[in-house]
Amino acid sequence: MTEQNGAYGDADATKANTSNATSTSSTTNAGTDAELNASIKPRKPEHGQRRPWVWIVIAVVAVVAIVVAILAFNNRPGTTAPAASAKDSITIGLKLAPTNLDIRNQSGSALDQILIGNVYEGLVTRDAKNQVVPALAKSWDVSQDGKTYTFHLNTGMSFSNGDKLDASDVAWSINELVAKQYHDSESLRNFQSVRAVDAKTVEITLSAPYSSLLWTLTGRPGLVFDKNAQYDAKTTAVGSGPYTVQRFVANNSIALKANPKYWGPNKAKTANILVRYFADDNAAVNALKSGDVQVLAPISDNLAAPFRKDTGKYTVQAGDGTDKFVLAFNSKGAKTSDKRVRQAIRYAIDHQAIIASRGGADKPLGGPIPSLDPGYGDLTSLYPHNVAKAKSLLAQAGYSSSKPLQLSLTYANVYGTELGDQLRSQLKAVGIDLKVNVVEFSTWLQDVYTNKNYDLSLVDHNESHDFYQWATPDYYYNYDSKDVQALYAKSLAATSDKERDAYLAQAARQVSQDAPADWLFNYRVTTAWAKGVEGFPVNLNQTLLPLAGVVYRS
Repeated sequence: MTEQNGAYGDADATKANTSNATSTSSTTNAGTDAELNASIKPRKPEHGQRRPWVWIVIAVVAVVAIVVAILAFNNRPGTTAPAASAKDSITIGLKLAPTNLDIRNQSGSALDQILIGNVYEGLVTRDAKNQVVPALAKSWDVSQDGKTYTFHLNTGMSFSNGDKLDASDVAWSINELVAKQYHDSESLRNFQSVRAVDAKTVEITLSAPYSSLLWTLTGRPGLVFDKNAQYDAKTTAVGSGPYTVQRFVANNSIALKANPKYWGPNKAKTANILVRYFADDNAAVNALKSGDVQVLAPISDNLAAPFRKDTGKYTVQAGDGTDKFVLAFNSKGAKTSDKRVRQAIRYAIDHQAIIASRGGADKPLGGPIPSLDPGYGDLTSLYPHNVAKAKSLLAQAGYSSSKPLQLSLTYANVYGTELGDQLRSQLKAVGIDLKVNVVEFSTWLQDVYTNKNYDLSLVDHNESHDFYQWATPDYYYNYDSKDVQALYAKSLAATSDKERDAYLAQAARQVSQDAPADWLFNYRVTTAWAKGVEGFPVNLNQTLLPLAGVVYRS
């Protein structure tokens, strides 16, 4: 694998709008002129003084001279108006709230989103393009056989309580993960041992190559904890990141404070960050409108429309992510086991119409790998919208207008009813009668995920690097392809990124051709923020939210 060097990568954060500089300059000049004019007050003439009109002329000349001088200074080459001052606090609105902060035991992406990179750090991390970049480790080497990884740590590192951070903490954290089977420990495949070679060097040994090891270490398995710290991990945290947890209210909010003992290059630019969680979209939108929050992520593209129009006060931008809205077909279903039926459904779906109805921010996705994951290839041309082709395949399968194909779509109510209504309408056009069952998540979990009793189902699979689903025959898809399983195994055993990506791309194309599902779209998170906010991450911000570079200027 390629060796990495340096410190943290680009977070694809929002950049300051250059038009703001012009706006600030003109506002500053206008304010200065007004102050000068207000300071000139008429005075009564004293005996023996010049006539009033003489003083008026002198005053006017003086004012003009001052104004000209100021304008000349401000318009000198290379001279800009003073930058707006940065506030010491900012409030951010998010959606999925953690119930506690115990990142070693509690599941849920809300913990990864707020804690990883902000409070806790790992050997490596990810940048805005989902690529592995250095963190606590400044570089690493991989043996030729792909089984030994040697990490070279930064120096002068410490935890927020002042304790020194070195290789012994790294080795202890990973050994604890494996021994106590903390959350995500199973993703550390082929693990054999970890040891501190010296204070600045860590060595991880595998029993067999695992091409996703580095990416796995960007998540919970790679986090480093203070082996000597005593604290309640459910309510607070002791990490090495740029922030500490000042206050946590379960399912409500978390207050972050700049870590005065932070060791690294990503020192917090804003002293205090308050994160508020909104389960209700309308409440979240109202909070942004009123100024109670300065950033909202996510906001549905339709609800974002008023903010997008008000360019003087807000910025709205969609970022790339790894969410895949998967319309799964039960590959062992009574009717959907017929490949012609599955192919007909894929041809029947108008993806662009669905994306447009959602506001247009999402991207078409023709296969199981999104653009930010290894092995991605554009597979949208495999099953373009083609009503005639869909009808022909259904006819070959024995269905017609007199004998329509009847199917059911079962999905959890967290996704609303609009997608189900659209799919029913689109499939009806090719002769498929679709019954839509919107159920409680617990019902979906039992009927679809566990019992696999369904025809079609709909889920937003948001995890990155989750191709394993298509190589797991007993997953709820019931998709069993020996070719795909073999290609995936080869990708895991690859000893170079290029080799890994090639195997994954080949496997993804095979999956898409077999049509065990349709990928409705790659969901892109839309973020809205008030003018003056800089540095807020746009890509991947529902799973990766580095906040050290966020600034709010007024």
